[in-house]
Amino acid sequence: MSEERKLEYASRLQRMIRIETVSDPGRRSPEEDFDRFRGLLRELFPALFAACVQEDAGGSILLRWRGDVSSALPVMFMNHFDVVPADGKGWTFPPFSGEIDGERLWGRGTLDDKGGVWAMMQAAEELAEEGFVPPRDIYFEIGCDEEIRGHNADAISARFHDQGKRFEMVFDEGGDIVRDPISGAKGLFAMVGVGEKSVVELKFTARSEGGHASTPDKDTPFVRLGKFMAYVDRHQIFDVEISPVVSEMLTRLSPYMKGGGKLLGKAGKAKKPIEMLKPKLGGTVGALLSTTIAFTMAGGGEAVNVIPKEAWAIADMRCSHHQGQDASIAAVTRIAKRFGLETEVITRSVSSDITDHGCRAFKLVEEAVAAVLPDVDACVPYLMTGGSDSRYFGRVCDQCIRFLPFVLEAGQLSSIHGVDEYVGLDSLEPAVDYYKYLIKNV
Repeated sequence: MSEERKLEYASRLQRMIRIETVSDPGRRSPEEDFDRFRGLLRELFPALFAACVQEDAGGSILLRWRGDVSSALPVMFMNHFDVVPADGKGWTFPPFSGEIDGERLWGRGTLDDKGGVWAMMQAAEELAEEGFVPPRDIYFEIGCDEEIRGHNADAISARFHDQGKRFEMVFDEGGDIVRDPISGAKGLFAMVGVGEKSVVELKFTARSEGGHASTPDKDTPFVRLGKFMAYVDRHQIFDVEISPVVSEMLTRLSPYMKGGGKLLGKAGKAKKPIEMLKPKLGGTVGALLSTTIAFTMAGGGEAVNVIPKEAWAIADMRCSHHQGQDASIAAVTRIAKRFGLETEVITRSVSSDITDHGCRAFKLVEEAVAAVLPDVDACVPYLMTGGSDSRYFGRVCDQCIRFLPFVLEAGQLSSIHGVDEYVGLDSLEPAVDYYKYLIKNV
């Protein structure tokens, strides 16, 4: 890639990063910023907008690029332009500066997910400029509220469902290209999401008669909450299982592991005790074996010298497919009752389907990665522990893939929703070429 081309790509993405489009109930950016961003996309990608018909999508953007064969099922490409907040504390550069240091472009959204929006639309723009006509109808959905549950994507997919429209393939953001993704696996791997764990937010409440702090009873509300959280932290309260997706993931990674690590590739078939395998897999992969729960907020009490009548804690629970939401809620509710706590379900997300890794969409991703990023050792299916807008499209598509073709350095994953998010400039051209390959070959 020429230095001139690299800087041109970087400057386009830089302009997108510099518009704050924060999606957060407490710190949402003004709607004017969202309008400015939508206007910027039209400015940056005029050939694509001219080639497409824009359909109603609320605050999101939905484009339809008509193809040669109208009878073929359409394909959907998705990414989102809203981002989570960033206050700048601890950042090397201000999070919305889009600073370029020669090797990296820094800023909130470079990876999640304006970088994906840019790469997808840049690829389509260059093809549209050439007069390319896709082989079938292609839709582009650029979401505005993925970070706050993706209500627009839900509404769009529901409308398609009501119209009887189906898609053959959906390509959304998700996994990336990472080095040494699990303990012992050495190499560069494209981690391709074929499904995602669903989310349940729970509130646990402890009650009492209250009273003065000078004469406390045993097991006051905060004590019971503490005992409950400690118990859940120390015990495996959810069902553990190596799913077919995790089994395939380990099978594909095992040739790149030495010694005993290779046994992990046979773990699903050998029916080995899963508890013996979990320490070898590490926390990230271990989270794919069961429902997980994290306590994220707590509160209660009215004064420092008064025992509260009520104390509460809120938890984020990510549900495995094999146990599901209802059984996972029941499992943690049983434990909460032991400590005299009430359990309330605050919200539940849609449960995604699992895409077969042998499907045409997954094979297209493999082909595109091999053509554009030959240094990648293998494409590996996995289940996302985070969420994406594509979870809503299971109602209109059987092949939903979650993958963004950026090569991430060590520690870069933690910058997503964290501090010092950036994308390497050398990742920009391959990402565009990846999307070009898909658009041409769907």
